[in-house]
Amino acid sequence: MLNAGYHQSRLTHDPKRDVVWQALWRYHFGRFVHPDDCVLDLGCGYGSFINQVVARRRIALDSWEDFPAYLAPDVEAVVGVVTDLDFLPERGVDFAFASNLFEHIPQSDFARVLEALRGKLSARGTLNILQPNYRYAYREYFDDFTHVAVYSHISLADFLTANGYEVLTVQPRFLPLTVKSRLPVSPWLIRAYLASPIKLLGKQMMVTARPIP
Repeated sequence: MLNAGYHQSRLTHDPKRDVVWQALWRYHFGRFVHPDDCVLDLGCGYGSFINQVVARRRIALDSWEDFPAYLAPDVEAVVGVVTDLDFLPERGVDFAFASNLFEHIPQSDFARVLEALRGKLSARGTLNILQPNYRYAYREYFDDFTHVAVYSHISLADFLTANGYEVLTVQPRFLPLTVKSRLPVSPWLIRAYLASPIKLLGKQMMVTARPIP
């Protein structure tokens, strides 16, 4: 569980996040989610991702008690820890998403999440992880006082493999590290960045995996 004051210090509410995630949904993630899917957002924070999702069922999980107030009306809110997924139906989740989550929990808890999620993902279900890549973000990585685990795109992929997951895609430089900037956030710039083969500012990685039967 994050420090009680985390959302008043490091992770304050920023409307720019919603602009970013609207663009990311439109230009990237929307291609991978079917309207009939069940989508699970692990450690959803302010719900910036799950609020944009178009799907049959949307579930948001976080240990922060105040997060439900930020969710769209039809998003299901579950206040709890990410290691306990007993509330989910067996084989019922098609797209599980975790943004900037696993660097905040011990590696042993990450392994527990992977084991718990194994029985919850459908036959075509995937786990999609977006988080800082230590190889490119090492200078700023521990500016966040709640970071307790370190991963690069290589170590994250290896950890998933060691815990019985097949790694499908690895994008070492998927996005810049943060929206904390004086510069305006433009959907068109985000679209251009996603399409560009050159990502010099990319410090967050994107890894997609699925359980090995």
